Amino acid sequence: MNSKSPAFIIMKREIKAYFTSPIAYIVTGLFLLASGFLFFNTFFLYNRAELRNFFGMLPILLSFFVPALTMRMLAEEKRSGSYETLLTLPVTELQITTGKFLAAFVSGAALLLPTLFYVVTCLIFGKPDFGPIVGGYLGALFLIAAFSAIGLFATSLTKNQIIAFFIAFAICIVFTMISGFLVFMPAAVVNFFDYFCAYTHFESIARGIIDTRDLVYFVSLTAVFFVLTVNSLKASGEDR
Repeated sequence: MNSKSPAFIIMKREIKAYFTSPIAYIVTGLFLLASGFLFFNTFFLYNRAELRNFFGMLPILLSFFVPALTMRMLAEEKRSGSYETLLTLPVTELQITTGKFLAAFVSGAALLLPTLFYVVTCLIFGKPDFGPIVGGYLGALFLIAAFSAIGLFATSLTKNQIIAFFIAFAICIVFTMISGFLVFMPAAVVNFFDYFCAYTHFESIARGIIDTRDLVYFVSLTAVFFVLTVNSLKASGEDR
């Protein structure tokens, strides 16, 4: 991406604003508390140096924490009036969405960096299989991309950050847990909706199995909500 392109400039501005605000450290701290409990619970109570429990709950954690990262990105700008100022510049809704999305993805990926300490711990005290570890982190990046697009769509719908958070969280948790919600339905129904379950596709990648169906799912989910965000911004621009 050209360093002078509007999308790149918006991305840099968002990342700088995020990492110079307290929310970055609050969200990261809470994420590490939750993920650390999952890892060290297995490590100390069951005496196993593995990341299975951590990766098993990661989609649910990201369903909560990624919307917390994205909730302010457009809602706050609309509330403060800076979004209208942004639209007076030579920038398109596509460029705004691209810049915001990339900033959300980078911020979400940054949550995972401290968790590499868990991998180091496993290497010191055990002999972990690197296939599931690499697959787990790769799957997590796909999840972050999809949930970032969902969160961005939610924050494009409202001026209220809290409402944006709950809309995004609701959508993310439905995609994460849809198979569990339908457990009492007939097998044919469960199997149909299982394809739309983010947890199912994440779990497949986390086993170290790279299937094109899983990749297509995450790319499609991300693309759908990315396009919805662009259209939402165009609609709000026409309503001004």
